[in-house]
Amino acid sequence: MRADLLTAPLAGLDEALAAVDGFDEALTGGLLRPGPGQAAGLAGLADAVAGSPLAARVAEAAEKTAAAAAGEDHFVALAAARCALLGSVHDALAERVAEMLGRPVEAPAGEPGPAGAGPAANLLAAARGWLCELARAGWRGLDHDTVAGAAPVVAALLPDPALRRLAVLLDGFAAELAACCPGSALERVPARRWADLWSRGLLLTLPGAARTPVVDAVTGRLLPLGVDLQEHATAVQAQVHAVFESADGGTPRLVRASVSAAKPDTVVGAGLWQLLRPHMSLLAAAGEGRAVDLDAMPVTAEGDLVWDEDRARAGEPAEALATARVALPAAAAFPVAPLDRHPARIAAPALLEGYAVEDGADGMVFLLAGHRLAVDAGRMPAAGPLTREALAASGACVGLLRWDAGEFRLQPLAVERTVRGKGVAVHAGAWAGGTTDKAGVRAEKAAADAVTVLRERAGKLLRK
Repeated sequence: MRADLLTAPLAGLDEALAAVDGFDEALTGGLLRPGPGQAAGLAGLADAVAGSPLAARVAEAAEKTAAAAAGEDHFVALAAARCALLGSVHDALAERVAEMLGRPVEAPAGEPGPAGAGPAANLLAAARGWLCELARAGWRGLDHDTVAGAAPVVAALLPDPALRRLAVLLDGFAAELAACCPGSALERVPARRWADLWSRGLLLTLPGAARTPVVDAVTGRLLPLGVDLQEHATAVQAQVHAVFESADGGTPRLVRASVSAAKPDTVVGAGLWQLLRPHMSLLAAAGEGRAVDLDAMPVTAEGDLVWDEDRARAGEPAEALATARVALPAAAAFPVAPLDRHPARIAAPALLEGYAVEDGADGMVFLLAGHRLAVDAGRMPAAGPLTREALAASGACVGLLRWDAGEFRLQPLAVERTVRGKGVAVHAGAWAGGTTDKAGVRAEKAAADAVTVLRERAGKLLRK
């Protein structure tokens, strides 16, 4: 890894993010009657895309919005400009990551799939109308009446599978906004996050934007690198990052395979694996350090496997650290779809060795050839044996290289440390398929007891 590139400046990065921040500040105050400061933010966004095909439309949109005469098309143009700027940031950072890791640069994106029969235009227009009302009100002008306008829109969108992506986004967005009403009382506004959701939602209301992704079928060997466990109060997802080696001998590719489940908020820690275990072949392979042989497994154009248990069988042992040393350097990433090009999406598997560890009040840092790489230890799940102590004692680490808050950070997935003269691997997802680890067994038993009680109570309620 070229550690010197971790902090090397990227041309235009600060300027692009400053233009995004300026627009986000304007959106925070509301675009019904923008003030001089908000007009400057709108003009900055237009200037940032002046050399692109969006230039004329965004310049008009910024002018109309600053004059309090904007329509829905103008808001859509501003959202498109914002997404384009963050997409350019994503591309620059992705190229930097490929250069740092000595990895092939991802291939250009292919043509999108056929649009097919378009969803109901009136439902998309209703969603667009609600999002435009949010923009006029701004985050400081939020109230429950404005946010409640999403409910009938979401209810109408959900039954149509082609509109479900938009429906779920609006539903979650509205719930988050409702929890923060009134906006005038907020001490701190998550301006970047809410503007991300607003602009993505607005673009998804355009015909064809949410078309079904291209799906292919692949046959070969899947070599897991680690498990990224993500959860909130009502859902959990395990995303397995892996290298795929095609049976036809093509270039190895970086892929992801995800399994998700709904959950009660009382099931946490190791109990989460019990909810995900219907997809046993994937989780068992990740937990036990085995390859998975795939036969015509569906995969999207972005490298996400659409997991099908009938098309997977357990393969030979394949330890994640060995995979990272042998197969990872030559693996190429899949291209990223236009709407998904965002800095927050970057999660590049990487192998680090020969580092020193600093663990202080400001957090954990890996020192690589005199350069510092922040370690996001807070992303390590409690549902596994990988701990801060194991990380501090490690000499090799497989993790996801991310970009957050203006710097590169590493999310550990597995480490190797020396115990009695031997290298011992510790994985964040080691308990995914089951465990004999004493701590893991105790945690699973406690979670199983909690699930049993919940099922009993649910059964009593249903009988009543």
